[in-house]
This record gives sequence, C-alpha cells and structure tokens, in this order.
Amino acid sequence: MQKFSTLKSIPAYLPIVNIDTDMIIPKQFLKTIKRTGLGKNLFFEMRYDNDGKKIDEFILNKSPFKDSKILIAGKNFGCGSSREHAPWALLDFGITCVISSSFADIFHNNCFKNGILPIVLSDEKIKELSEYSTRKEEISVDLKQEKIVYGNSEIKFKVDPFKKKCLLEGLDDIALSLGKSDKIENFEKDLKNNKPWIFND
Repeated sequence: MQKFSTLKSIPAYLPIVNIDTDMIIPKQFLKTIKRTGLGKNLFFEMRYDNDGKKIDEFILNKSPFKDSKILIAGKNFGCGSSREHAPWALLDFGITCVISSSFADIFHNNCFKNGILPIVLSDEKIKELSEYSTRKEEISVDLKQEKIVYGNSEIKFKVDPFKKKCLLEGLDDIALSLGKSDKIENFEKDLKNNKPWIFND
C-alpha cells in the first residue's frame, strides 16, 4: 500500500446522495480478486451509455476531472453492500481521497485498508470546496496536519490516530501482521515445545 502524506489535485464534485457500492462498481465486475483494472468501470452506469460509449457530461469523463485524485461526494457515500471492490475501483482510477458529509461504516473502514483517505466535513464546508471544482482550481490535503488548504483558507479534519498511522506508513492488514512476525514465530516455537502433539510434522 502506498504511503499517504500530502495530496494536491483539482477535486471532482459529484453532488449525489446515497451513492452505493453498486453504483461505484456494478456487480458484473466483481468476478476478479485483483485490485487492478477496475478503474475503467468506476461509476460504470453513469459514465457510459448503453452502447458502452463515454457520456461526455459525466464529471469524471471531463478534463481535468478525469485526472482528479480527490472526489467530493454527497452524503452517505459508499452505502449498500460491503464489497471491497468499491475502494479498489476508486484507487485504480486514481482517487485517493473522498470527501463527504457522511460515509457508510464498512466502506469508510475499507478505504483506510486500501490507501484511500475518507474525510468527513459539514455540508457548508463541502459547498466551499465544491467551488474550487467549479473553478478548476487545486486544493491540498495534508494528512499529517489533518487539514485541507484551499486558496487562503484551510479546514481542519479529524482522523483516528491508528488509521492515520497506517495511511502515513502505507500499512495494510498484511503489512501489520508481517510487522509482528517475530512475535508470531516465538509464539509458534513456544507452542511447539509445550504442545508438540498438535503438530503433524
């Protein structure tokens, strides 16, 4: 997992409430267990018409938003099923930060586990940031300082300290487990010495 520190981008603004995980990545694309290749199908039913052609009016099909790393969305983002393919698709597209007034809990946690920073802000602050999307101006997200800088202003946000540490250091669940490999090995040695009968070898 890549380390997250400071991010600068023109944000893409998608003011739709209750965007569920099926809207983020439809069920027909869930056959893969790979985390790559899903970006092209992100928001598939909103990005493409019935013939598979890109819909020019959709925000992520427009320039410069097709290269946005920050998505500003409506409330209750990521609701619905718990599919982890949703953050995979966002990340593969290039989005590493999602800003909303609220997130579904499972999606919120899955974001952190996959290197995406979800930020919760008030509707008022989201409206301010959306103006930078309209003007096609960059904003900056500083995870270490827990702040968003836009123009001459800044917004503070809060992140769970442990989840912040994982993003800053690029630690997913596997990396966290590997970081305890010495303790795991010692536990296995002790177990083998004290209860050898439970091992077949």
